[in-house]
Amino acid sequence: MLKFVMAGVAGLVVASSAHAAAPAGGRAEAIVGWDKNKLDTGAGTLNRDGVVFGLGLGYDFVIGTTASLGIDVEASESSADVSATSGTTSAKLSIGRDLYAGARATFALSDRANLYFKAGYTNARVKGSVTLAGTTTSASANADGIRGGAGVQFMLSSKMYVGGEYRYSNYENDYSRHQVVGTVGFRF
Repeated sequence: MLKFVMAGVAGLVVASSAHAAAPAGGRAEAIVGWDKNKLDTGAGTLNRDGVVFGLGLGYDFVIGTTASLGIDVEASESSADVSATSGTTSAKLSIGRDLYAGARATFALSDRANLYFKAGYTNARVKGSVTLAGTTTSASANADGIRGGAGVQFMLSSKMYVGGEYRYSNYENDYSRHQVVGTVGFRF
């Protein structure tokens, strides 16, 4: 009996992948989701959640019936800020813009669903300010890093899609972030 069930499942997989086609061409998407930041400040570890939001662009090149390779670029912002006040002294640390450029491999699961994996370079800006006795001092620094991620996309029409993605970024100076984002995009 198990042989027959396995043969039926294998037949369905082959039949559905026969109709699957690799995505090709340009795409533009909006992203929004959860942003978990972890930064070792030297005086302790700072963990902060926020909302990440931004825009991405990409282009996919078909390399087989159900696979494509692509390039990605993205710019995003985060609401992950930390503030502290003690008397007349206050401090604020903000996670600023994040720029990403990388490669991605996409595999068609069906005629309407794709699975992809991505990896590339990312650069985040961290901004800080301290106000002491009415005088504010501010500084910002960029952190270089690498990002890896995986996601799925579901076509709503021939051009519009929605998706979900998990990604992990590891930056210099003991800074890292986990993100889970939703996407809405268009293929052209």
